[in-house]
Amino acid sequence: MPSFNIQRNDTVQVISGRDKGKQGRVLRVVKDKDRVLVEHVMMIKKNVRPNPQKNIQGGIAEQEAPIHVSNVMLVCPTDGPVRVGYRFEGDTKIRVCKKCGQAIEPKKK
Repeated sequence: MPSFNIQRNDTVQVISGRDKGKQGRVLRVVKDKDRVLVEHVMMIKKNVRPNPQKNIQGGIAEQEAPIHVSNVMLVCPTDGPVRVGYRFEGDTKIRVCKKCGQAIEPKKK
């Protein structure tokens, strides 16, 4: 199983597929299937049945579909899409941009 250098709330860019070039925030990471759910990327249409008990109106809804982790790259605030390295600062392991060496922290929502 590959090590995941992408976490929730990271900004990533799609590097291949039909949404190539789009950027978005990671909503969810599915580690057992090697996939990530990115905001406004890989949009699909889903038929939804009405459910009056839960106050859900029926129709066609759009939602994000998971995309394979190999098709996205982490975006550095200064350099754009980059590879990720790791460095130890004291006892903590932090992610680092391979281009500029700057530490990358996920954005807080």
